[in-house]
Amino acid sequence: GSGKSTLLNILGALLVPDEGEIYLNGRLEEQYSKEPHATEIRNKHIGFIFQDFSLLNDLSVRENVSLPLVLKGGRDRKVKDTVESIVRRVGIEDKLDSVVTQLSGGQQQRIAIARAVVTHPDIVLADEPTGNLDSKSSREIMEILRKLHTEGRTVILITHDDKIAQSAKRIIRIMDGKIESDSGMADKNSMEEENGEE
Repeated sequence: GSGKSTLLNILGALLVPDEGEIYLNGRLEEQYSKEPHATEIRNKHIGFIFQDFSLLNDLSVRENVSLPLVLKGGRDRKVKDTVESIVRRVGIEDKLDSVVTQLSGGQQQRIAIARAVVTHPDIVLADEPTGNLDSKSSREIMEILRKLHTEGRTVILITHDDKIAQSAKRIIRIMDGKIESDSGMADKNSMEEENGEE
């Protein structure tokens, strides 16, 4: 109830903020959350990973992961190759033709990650991605997210689990809709102090 998911939905251009400004790649986006600009931003720049996976239960792994590419008008052969490559990276290549409801929670979250990154977005937004998983699956999902970050993607992860938060490069704590603390600001302030700046 602190506003974490609301913030993530604003960042993901799913909700329009009441106030404030959003910058993307250093540029002010005045129409960020307004259609049709919001759809374009989501398609080009953002991948979503949800706690409840948000997969289409009647479809196979292949069909779920390929959906963002198909919606962008991808060609059959390229879509097939891209999907197989991404699914291999998250370790479920042997499940490509399985219906998602036949798979475990950890496997479904891997599918959700594959679908989120199949378009090679700059930003991956993850809302409690380990919330419904056992500890082993949670560790595996966090390792996949770490790899995505080391490849140059910005990963913004919402969690109430302090252990998971500690693996982040920057931690912003939110309470009652307001920022309570920001480890990134602490780093910035200490750097300014070292340089004699205020």
